[in-house]
Amino acid sequence: SGVDLTTIEVGQTSAGRHGTGRHRRMLRDGEFDACEISFSSYLMAVARGLPFTGIPIVPRRLFSQSLLYVRADSTLSGPHDLVGRRVGVNTYQTTLSVLAKGDLQHAHGVPWKQITWVINHDEIIPFSPPADVSIERADTKGRKVYELLLDGEIDALLLPHPPQHLTTGDPKIRRLFPDARAAEIDYFRQVGDWPIMHFVIFRNDVVERYPWLPRSMYQAYLDAKDCLATYYSDPNWSSLAWAPQYREEEARIFGDPWKHGLAANRRNIERFMQYSHEQGLIPAPYAPERLFHETVLDT
Repeated sequence: SGVDLTTIEVGQTSAGRHGTGRHRRMLRDGEFDACEISFSSYLMAVARGLPFTGIPIVPRRLFSQSLLYVRADSTLSGPHDLVGRRVGVNTYQTTLSVLAKGDLQHAHGVPWKQITWVINHDEIIPFSPPADVSIERADTKGRKVYELLLDGEIDALLLPHPPQHLTTGDPKIRRLFPDARAAEIDYFRQVGDWPIMHFVIFRNDVVERYPWLPRSMYQAYLDAKDCLATYYSDPNWSSLAWAPQYREEEARIFGDPWKHGLAANRRNIERFMQYSHEQGLIPAPYAPERLFHETVLDT
């Protein structure tokens, strides 16, 4: 790619420990030349004229349906049961939070403004929420956010990483959707894509010095994707016993789930922009081209 990269593993959380996560360090402090970044906060940054530009590489995607959790003994059994309840989230503007609120409204017919959103971290990009939205700050008192759920202080929890009780088989927490995988397949068939979580962006001063860099990095990601695909021919490319069969099933459902480029992701971007606008995070939807460097607009 013509680039001598120094890669820094900063972590996957929006806030990170003590509010020093990767997204905040890039969007507030411009600490890195390039960075994988929250779609939602980046969308807000561009709307506010902050000095960043991106490439349409999507290193992270998630569905919202399987990431809503309740206590195992909860009477909640589906999205409509969230009306009038308290739902914990990392922040109001976290990409998954915006996606889930929008999906509740548009895919499931649930009025998200009738839910109280309990946030666990400070917002990365300052904003004024709509007057008719109920937002509270979590009072964790040193507890993990999932402990608020177990203690009955919130009714449900939305997190990009499953609570440890779910991953270790401890039956204290379950997913809100009884069959979340089926709900996500139905959602995919309804909207036609797998929602974007992150993009790759640069500081503007970096690409002004090296205008060839965005296109070069875009191609490097495509080359890496092709390289990764060669490993999948080995039945033990994953530690999961039935990974090859799962991959074949996924291909039948999705085709290529990891589509990059502006054209392949335009509808995905536009739908999320509408969610962001409805939730008071951007003044109005804008052309997706504004998100990306001029050298990658033909992708």
